[in-house]
Amino acid sequence: MKTNLILTIFIITVFLITGTSSFGFTKSGNQTNAKGEGNIPKYGNWKNFTVADGLPGNKAYAVRVDGDRVLVGTHEGLAVYEDDKWTTYTTEDGIAHNGIIAIDVSELTGDVWLGTMGGLTRWSGGVFESFTQLNSGMPNNLIYSVVCDGKDVWIATGGGAGKYDTYSKEWDIFTEQNAPMHEPWTYSVCAGDNKVWIAAWGGGVIEYNNKTKHFRDYVDPDGNMEIDLFPDDGVVHDITTAVSWSNGILWVATYFGLSRYDGVHWKGYFDHDSGLASNFINFVRAVGDYAYLCTDQGLSVTDGESWVTYVRNENNHDGKVIITTGEQKSEKKLSPSISHNFVIGVDVKDDVIWVATSYGLSRGERIN
Repeated sequence: MKTNLILTIFIITVFLITGTSSFGFTKSGNQTNAKGEGNIPKYGNWKNFTVADGLPGNKAYAVRVDGDRVLVGTHEGLAVYEDDKWTTYTTEDGIAHNGIIAIDVSELTGDVWLGTMGGLTRWSGGVFESFTQLNSGMPNNLIYSVVCDGKDVWIATGGGAGKYDTYSKEWDIFTEQNAPMHEPWTYSVCAGDNKVWIAAWGGGVIEYNNKTKHFRDYVDPDGNMEIDLFPDDGVVHDITTAVSWSNGILWVATYFGLSRYDGVHWKGYFDHDSGLASNFINFVRAVGDYAYLCTDQGLSVTDGESWVTYVRNENNHDGKVIITTGEQKSEKKLSPSISHNFVIGVDVKDDVIWVATSYGLSRGERIN
């Protein structure tokens, strides 16, 4: 009995001194357990939302933080989380289509723009206004991505990229006819540094300069669609799925790996030589110095050198977090974990991350 008591006191003392949490990371500020791990955000205390919790559908395509509310695009409509309550908006409220794939919020006006499977919708002053090929000059009704760039709203669609001037109310359409695209199927668009980048299916990345109105393209120089023959020579693959720009860095997602471009040099990453969860990347969101990568096998966060990846178990709600720095790799148990490993969208504000998956929405809190 005495021995057990002494052992119990010892364990409690070690816990209080080290501050070790059940997640496996130290609680004290910026300390890390792996050399070179740095301050890459790590998240825990995950909470998952499904239809049972108020979502209109379990398949979540996109998520965007808008002030004190969270906007979630699902297959069954727009879900808005505010004051711990969910509100759903559908085509009955004026949205173009219930399948909402992309969301952005204008910094100029606060208007919410929704890219759907059947058109583009603006939510302004409580009113939904929809744009389609029939009532506007929009290139296509299937919208994969939307981004607000000042007064302009850019969309990536199944029939080319489009730029809508909210002042003149006019559309400009860009396809293989007037831009260096392989075909008019565009997957993603982002803006920054007075430029716009378009992920063009089979055509790499198209850069549009707002000042000169000129295009240039970035493709895989080796032209091989099977493997990346020469490392870091350009985009790792011409089939690009998402682009995101932050702090002078352009991140390019493909179904065959990840690329990072600093304006001069390209760097490629793959699941076999980095901490990337999978080469099959659905979406990327760059926030500050970090890229948040949505893959078919989990969520990865990187600064280009170190990696933190979140993976859920197949048979229960728990999972693991994998930390990779150089050749060093460590795994820690995660309880609970993200809602599903097929991650489609992500957004981050302050110390909270929201993750859209093929089965539910996840919310995590930064713990380092």
